[in-house]
Amino acid sequence: MAMSPEDEHPVKAFGWASRDPSGHLSPFRFSRRATGEKDVTFKVLYCGICHSDLHNVKNEWGVTSYPVVPGHEIVGVVTEVGTEVTKFKVGDKVGIGGMVGSCRSCSNCKDCLENYCPKVILSYGAKYYDGTTTYGGYSDIMVSDEHFVIKIPDNMPLDGSAPLLCAGITVYSPLKYYGLDKFGMHLGVVGLGGLGHMAVKFAKAMGLKVTVISTSPNKKKEAMDHLGADAFLVSHNTEEMELAMGTMDGIIDTVSAVHALLPLIGLLKTNGKLVMVGAPEKPLELHAFPLLMGRKMVGGSGGGGIKETQEMIDFAAKHKIVADIELIPMDYVNTAMERLLKADVKYRFVIDIANSLKPF
Repeated sequence: MAMSPEDEHPVKAFGWASRDPSGHLSPFRFSRRATGEKDVTFKVLYCGICHSDLHNVKNEWGVTSYPVVPGHEIVGVVTEVGTEVTKFKVGDKVGIGGMVGSCRSCSNCKDCLENYCPKVILSYGAKYYDGTTTYGGYSDIMVSDEHFVIKIPDNMPLDGSAPLLCAGITVYSPLKYYGLDKFGMHLGVVGLGGLGHMAVKFAKAMGLKVTVISTSPNKKKEAMDHLGADAFLVSHNTEEMELAMGTMDGIIDTVSAVHALLPLIGLLKTNGKLVMVGAPEKPLELHAFPLLMGRKMVGGSGGGGIKETQEMIDFAAKHKIVADIELIPMDYVNTAMERLLKADVKYRFVIDIANSLKPF
């Protein structure tokens, strides 16, 4: 008979979990493993709410096993390290993103692309090496092999840093990989949510000209005056879109809803790249001819490896980049999920775990 989540490991833990596809989250007792030789244990102070958390608690991707404790934008302070840990010490500010394990031996792992490892172990809802379930950051403590822990520089506020561990690396990695990080390039950013606003911030710090492309005209002032975008296009305004055709070196598409790609491909210069980082639930229509007539590319990107995530955090610290957040108490999480479904947040909910997650 399988052990209960509370008895699997020796260290008692608590958080909030969803127990069925309603997605409703409520208090949940479970356990964490004791700090191993190469482990880092830290007290969770803040955890961002990613759109994938919403998909997972409702089992919209069909892979959720309940109970599930979400959260993969997790930051806090180290409380204990194993005897063989070399990179961290008690008191360090640290974080964990989307993964807590991988095979460490495949070609992707050797290339510091653990996020693409076929055996990657996600931070929650996955099976760890010992067969137990991984639980995420809507909880009081985390334990992880030091390899998957990110050092947060001292000058970075922890609450605004948390979303960088998912939203930040999700847009930083394709900018680097697809060569869209060169000073003076023109980048389009589709969608101005959690991912989109981070894409604008990183691109501007890299010295790019940035145009935000949105269905919402009312986001223009925010995009340009607050986030520093250089231009703004309303995607259903045919005249605006036509005037911008053939002007962009690349586009980061953050939208997770079904939408037309053809108008976006038209915005690209010859050799331009449209990079998908959102994950619509249904297939999108892609015409080959517009790609042929301009040697254009449609690609994708999903997160980043540990080395690149650390690089991204250090870049953010240097350029003072943090997410725009709405800090919420733990017991507001279900309302936050409802608002997230309506895109009613600027631009990332972050749970104040330290001050609002109470034992029960």
